[in-house]
Amino acid sequence: MPIHHFTPDDVHDSAEELRTALKDNGITLPSLGIDLPGFAGSYGVPLVALGNCNAATARQLTEVLRKAASR
Repeated sequence: MPIHHFTPDDVHDSAEELRTALKDNGITLPSLGIDLPGFAGSYGVPLVALGNCNAATARQLTEVLRKAASR
């Protein structure tokens, strides 16, 4: 499978779409953003950094993902 080369705009848009989807489910990941070192590395695939969250947010995220998986 070939690796898609994302532009900074692609990665930013992906992070914002994820932020919106999480918000629609009542979840906020304050540290969600673009992993800037990913653009400088030799790997060539920029990353969206999900960041940290507290235990309550982790449980809420797990619940939302489980509900979505059961559909």
